[in-house]
Amino acid sequence: MSATFYHRPALASRLSKLILNVAVGSAAGSGVFLAAPRRTGKSTFVREDLRPALEEAGAIVLYADLWKDLTKDPGAVIVEAVREAVGRSEGFITRLAKSAGMEKVTVGGLNFSLDRIGLGKDIDLTSALVALSDESRKVIVLMIDEAQQAITTEQGAAALFALKAARDELNSSKHHGLRVVCTGSNRDKLAMLRNSKDQAFFGASMVEFPTLDQAFIDWFCANVDLPAALDPATVFELFEECGFRPELLGAAADEIRFDFSLDPSQVAVRFAECVRAQANELQANLKKVIHSLTPVQSAVLRVMSVKGDDFAPFEAPTMALYAKAMQQAAVSEQQAKAEISNVQQALIALQEKNLVWRASRGVYAVDEPVTVELLQAAGMLEGLD
Repeated sequence: MSATFYHRPALASRLSKLILNVAVGSAAGSGVFLAAPRRTGKSTFVREDLRPALEEAGAIVLYADLWKDLTKDPGAVIVEAVREAVGRSEGFITRLAKSAGMEKVTVGGLNFSLDRIGLGKDIDLTSALVALSDESRKVIVLMIDEAQQAITTEQGAAALFALKAARDELNSSKHHGLRVVCTGSNRDKLAMLRNSKDQAFFGASMVEFPTLDQAFIDWFCANVDLPAALDPATVFELFEECGFRPELLGAAADEIRFDFSLDPSQVAVRFAECVRAQANELQANLKKVIHSLTPVQSAVLRVMSVKGDDFAPFEAPTMALYAKAMQQAAVSEQQAKAEISNVQQALIALQEKNLVWRASRGVYAVDEPVTVELLQAAGMLEGLD
């Protein structure tokens, strides 16, 4: 195992078994959803621990990161993950080509192109995954990182329903099984994929992904290689204070490594200062964005933060709350008018500023819980219940 990563083999082994060996009455066969705040080590665990554990248990693992390239449609990223897996073996290609009516097959892209696989293509995702299952005789696990992005586009939502159809087919007695593992940095957004009957993964298991614990801090302090040792108990308190984000610890350690004038006796104090400064900088940037909003943009964001899952952007009571929020911000009564057109423009602007997230069916949510926390701490949500 690489010394540059903190590994959690016990957690990976336990999750792997729960994913692959579906217990009687468990909803894991419908899908497993892992939710954890951004920058808390979730994606690293999935790539470095969970994926190897699943492969060691005999599964074929397909991985699609919907945030790796935000210029690509999430549906296209999912399709590409399936194409990549199929393209690894001539046997899969031969089986697929014959299913598409090609009697003679020349492998190597001459007579068969993987572009024939996809949504609305000659070979749909179910056919491709069935071929992969039957040829390999193994369980297939498709891991989708930041899966909530799939429902921000029509193609992404269509890909999820295609996966549902594939899951239902492959989990029948005729094949060897398909498991879909979705991760997300916002539990409320991730839940939209499985909370209602019109969603592809209705009823799938939702798991609160465990944050890194004292064992990680012990490992970090033992391997960080600074001019003086850090106290693991003190560092864990800092870690907890800063939302369990390992990147903040790493950035603070780098500042100390490159401070050639720092006396070793001051390392512990300076490390704490650097961690808190990193955390404050993240919040300071967000605060600047919030305070740069127009009155109507601020009102929409504040009302959305208060209403949560009940936010209905254009209903009359919500429109009245916008006006109230603007009046609270000392906007004149004449200017504090909320109309559907300017609310629509505000929602677009908030999405562009990465403060608000929108699903393709018109459901909105505050992008990160920390935004709500900052607004609450500043007293900007009072009186809007």
